[in-house]
Amino acid sequence: MKPFLFASLALCVSAFAQNVQRDIRYLDDGHARHVLDIFAPANAKNLPVVFWIHGGGWQQGDKGNVDIKPQWFMDQGFVFVSTNYRLLPEVDMGTLIRDCAKSFAWVQKNIAQHGGDPKRILVGGHSAGAQLAAILCTDDRYLKEADADFSALIGSVPVDGDTYDIPAIIETAETRLRVHGMPMPKYGHRLKFGNDAALHKDFSAVTHVAKSKGIPPFLILHVANHPDTSIQARRFGAVLTEAGVPTTVFGAKDTDHSKLNDNLGKPGDPATAALSEFVAKVLKK
Repeated sequence: MKPFLFASLALCVSAFAQNVQRDIRYLDDGHARHVLDIFAPANAKNLPVVFWIHGGGWQQGDKGNVDIKPQWFMDQGFVFVSTNYRLLPEVDMGTLIRDCAKSFAWVQKNIAQHGGDPKRILVGGHSAGAQLAAILCTDDRYLKEADADFSALIGSVPVDGDTYDIPAIIETAETRLRVHGMPMPKYGHRLKFGNDAALHKDFSAVTHVAKSKGIPPFLILHVANHPDTSIQARRFGAVLTEAGVPTTVFGAKDTDHSKLNDNLGKPGDPATAALSEFVAKVLKK
């Protein structure tokens, strides 16, 4: 058999050796966006779980925007879950975060039926989803309120977020505009996060990092040459490390905000190599 044909057949087998269930409701009486997708390897049983949160500036995006991540994680022996949540400005930021927490709680209660282990869940997300993943994995109030188990977290992978320290990004962005005589954004981070200094601090993952809290290990991926996401990643990583949380901050070169996320799972991708190493570490525990 020719090599290229063999490779094509292998790819087809890999692609179909899975069970995919879409648009599962995680709140029976909820909104149209209270749905999630589950990707599980064939005959999955008691596998660790990835809970993925899409980006889109908290105003758009969809659980279907996962590219090849489901297959990559299944190849590593995971069940992959991608969730939707309500968006700004229909709901406020606190409600939006609680949607994600309720989705997580549904996964924890039901994922065993789909071959997943409810006691081993890794939370990740891109851009706005990075902030949401980070806050769920540092501010334990949201999962506790949803009757979910914070101790089930085995890791977190926020990808190119710029809002782990919201007061800092607001000051940075607004100063940049002000000194250049440019108008302020009509619906920038200041307003998205409640236009209140106390809320800005409370929605920042760095605020809630503390020792002996059970915060899981972090892999913080960011675009190396992006001034905002790189400094936010380094700031968040430093706070986690100071609290004794195992943390890796990886800056990807020769990429951009979208490509970093889109290329996760591709052979030869440096960020994927960092992710593979991180996954291996968290699964050893």
